[in-house]
Order: sequence, then structure tokens, then C-alpha cells
Amino acid sequence: MTDRETILSRVRGALAPLKPRAALPEWDHELASLRRDLSGQDLMAVFAERLRLVNGLALTDLAALAAYLRENKCLHGYCDPDLLAECSPALGSDFTVETTFDRSRVDDYQFGITRATGGIAESGTLIFKDHIRSPRLAALAPWVHIAVIRKSEIFTDIPQAIAALGQDPNIIWVTGPSKTADVEGILIEGVHGPGVQIALVLP
Repeated sequence: MTDRETILSRVRGALAPLKPRAALPEWDHELASLRRDLSGQDLMAVFAERLRLVNGLALTDLAALAAYLRENKCLHGYCDPDLLAECSPALGSDFTVETTFDRSRVDDYQFGITRATGGIAESGTLIFKDHIRSPRLAALAPWVHIAVIRKSEIFTDIPQAIAALGQDPNIIWVTGPSKTADVEGILIEGVHGPGVQIALVLP
């Protein structure tokens, strides 16, 4: 008998005297599965809805982003230098926007605008790869994080995204704001990262 067979035999022996487990409750397999046919659907609309379900927000124009930041009094932040020319016209003179993230002043940044690699419609997930220029801290430290993607970069589902991502050794998946409920089972957002996650989807 091999070591594996010995271990499994002991496990079976330990479980044998126990009462049979209760049957699993009836449940709708279709509702529990994310793998639905999204062909013919507007992936942007599906992505926005799934992101909303995990307390994220999808915006499709810079004016709406500027209005959101003003309304929430987030006027000082970081913007990826590669995105500044596109974003700055909407961010008026009342905004202070830096293109270098100063780690010694991490609490000064109320928002961070960084580039994401893409999004996943079925789960409302944002994808980040290490080749993106923005410092990772700019996406983690500010209370409001804005991830910029293009509409053409929204994948249908997770397998499609994985197939398109190549061999990058460090890919980060973000689904909504940072969350934790590991102590008392009470969901708290913004503990390990941003409390507000926005996807800015541009044409």
C-alpha cells in the first residue's frame, strides 16, 4: 500500500462512524453561475451593472468623473502622466493634480487615476498588469481610485481575459472596492485599499 493509499484509508476510517451529512438544499444552478451567454449583449452595460453589484461605479465620460469628484470634495489627486492630457481638460482649476506619486505624502491624495489593462463583463472585474506605468500605490492609497480602460478592452468573461493576457507573471484582478469581513462577519470597505472604485470607460 502506497503512502497516499494509507492516508486515504485512515481518512475513510475516521469518517465512517460519523452520521451521514445532510443533503444539500435545492438551489438554482443557473442563478449561481456567472457563465451565461453574453453574445449579442452590450458588454459595457453588463460590465457597468456587474461592477455596480459589488459597489463599484462605471462612468463613460470625463465630465461625469469631474462632477463626481467635486461632489465628494476630492480635489487633490494623482494622475498617470500618460493620461493627463486626456483627463486635464475636464479637471478644472479647482483641482490639484500631480503626476508623481510622493510616498512621503500618501495621505494628501484623495483620488488616483491610473491605467488598467481591461475589464471583464461577467464579473465587473478590472485587470492590471505590471507593465502599466502608474505606481501601484497610486491605485491603493487614495480613497477614490479611478481605473481608465477603453471600451474595446472589455472582455466577455474570465477565460477570454486569461487567453488574451499573455505570460505576464503578475496580473492583478480588482472587483469593486477593497473589502474585508474576516473578523466579525461585518463587511467593511476601504480597509486594504480604496473605498471607492470607479471604472472610467472611454471610447
